[in-house]
Amino acid sequence: MKDVIDGFLRFQREVFPTRRELFQRLANAQAPRTLFISCSDSRMVPELVTQREPGDLFVIRNAGNIVPSFGPEPGGVSASVEYAVGALHVTDVVVCGHSDCGAMTAIAACHCLDHMPAVASWLRYADSAKAVNESREHSSDRERITSMVRENVIAQLRNLVTHPCVALALAQGRLALHGWVYDIESGSIEALDGSTGKFVPLASNPSVSATPIGTPFAI
Repeated sequence: MKDVIDGFLRFQREVFPTRRELFQRLANAQAPRTLFISCSDSRMVPELVTQREPGDLFVIRNAGNIVPSFGPEPGGVSASVEYAVGALHVTDVVVCGHSDCGAMTAIAACHCLDHMPAVASWLRYADSAKAVNESREHSSDRERITSMVRENVIAQLRNLVTHPCVALALAQGRLALHGWVYDIESGSIEALDGSTGKFVPLASNPSVSATPIGTPFAI
């Protein structure tokens, strides 16, 4: 904890004074254009990977970058999605998985989670991804996990569309969805091409999206 506190003190002493104007601008309002949904994994830091400033991203982080489908008992993720899309009017939503994801590894390898019942229950929101992944042949355990990460991104995008605010924004052509997978070791990102259903390198396909603005969600 000392490292965390020392970091804050360094921020307050050295960083904040040089960015005072930015924080004054953000003190009473925010206008992020992107909702970024990623895993809680400590190795995946959305602002670092995307090189965004404070105020640029509205971020949701949880185990497995899960988005529960809309239901009668909305939780924190649903409320945050609704606020980002309905109140902040973000124009893009990114669901970002990552390599070596513990949650997806547990699902793909059928690890027993009886000792973590809350985690086991939470990961049921990835059941559709699990079903698709288990129906396919995989050349190795690593490939099975990599495939699970991708299928989960697709599943969570589908869950997103069940939210009324997202469905409305898509129908009105004012929202685009993006599915990314970040590779920790190489620093690269693969993005879902909604027109083909394939993941392609984002670096060479910067305009790709799961559902471009003005098109129906058809994954």
